[in-house]
This record gives sequence, structure tokens and C-alpha cells, in this order.
Amino acid sequence: MLGRAKTDPDPLQDYCIADTKSAPSIFMNGMPCINPALVAASMFATSALARPGSTVNQFGFNVTFANTANLPGLNTMGLTMARVDIAPQGFVVPHSHPRASEVTICLKGYICVGFVDTSGHLYTQILRPGDSFVFPRGLIHYLYNPDYRNPALAVAGLNSQNPGAQIASLAMFASTPEIPEEVLKKAFKITGQEVARIRGNLGG
Repeated sequence: MLGRAKTDPDPLQDYCIADTKSAPSIFMNGMPCINPALVAASMFATSALARPGSTVNQFGFNVTFANTANLPGLNTMGLTMARVDIAPQGFVVPHSHPRASEVTICLKGYICVGFVDTSGHLYTQILRPGDSFVFPRGLIHYLYNPDYRNPALAVAGLNSQNPGAQIASLAMFASTPEIPEEVLKKAFKITGQEVARIRGNLGG
């Protein structure tokens, strides 16, 4: 019998409000809980996604997360939420989430989204307000706002408390320590000068 796909462990109680103030004495897969007698309704709410983030950067996007840091009631629920602001012609660079699938909902403007599967096939779609798109767990994906004048806005839900994010270009060209130049030259069919230029552009 096939088991259901999941990432985070199932919770063992109704809720486990994250204790974000005290330093844990043990390291665990998640956050320690506060005393249930101290739980308040406000711990299950946040306004973190209500405010737009600054898109003034080289890529023109900003991701604001709702996670246990600002929404402690999410602890052990296997969820993370995000607000994605994309400037005109801005884009969320190709990246992957090793521990989560993601569903993105376009709220404003229109967004070109896509992911590449393990056979190298690209699945892409234009999202308009109200449209949704799913990025499978661990696959490289991107979001792009093709509009020259208007920003775009999306919200995303991920099925992990800590989905992780690995940006493909930074992983290859800005790692610490660096991936050997010869590996990058052969993998991307580029010269040593091009490796150095890409590393410089990415701050590597």
C-alpha cells in the first residue's frame, strides 16, 4: 500500500506555539513549544503579508514570509506562506525548495511562471489575478513579470515549516568554498573569464 506524500512530521497535539524568545537547550526538528496555558488567539494571526516589500534590487522582487518567526501558531503545522512582490520586468530567480511543494496564486498584474522537471521539460503558464500554479517539490522554478509598467503580486503556500530555498545560480557560482573553476567551465561550456565575470556579478 502506498503511503501519502508528506514532508514535515505530523503534529502530536492540537497546536505547539513556537517559543521564539528563549534559546533552546536542545536542538530539534522544529521549534520548542510555549506553555499551552499562555496561548493567545493573536499567536495564530499575523499582518506580515499585508505590507509590500521593497523590490529595489538587481532582480526586482521581494519575498515576505509568514513563518514561525512572525506567526508562531504555524509551528508543527507543516506550512509556510509568502507574499511575492515583483516589479515591472522583475523576476524571482530560478530556485528550488528541497522540502516543499508550492502553490502560487496571482493577485495583481500577470506573472509568467514555470518549472523544469527531471527530464528537462519546461512547464510554463501566464497567471492572471485569481489563477494558481503548483511547483512540485524540489524542482527548479521561476516567476517573471513581463509588464513594463505595472508591478505584480502573488501569495504562495508551501507545505513545510522550513521549505528551504536554493537559488540555482548562487549555488553554482557563489558557494563557499567555491566549486572548482574547471568544473564550472566544463559544466556550462564557458571560459575561465566568464566564470570570473559571473561570480563577480553574483557577489561570489
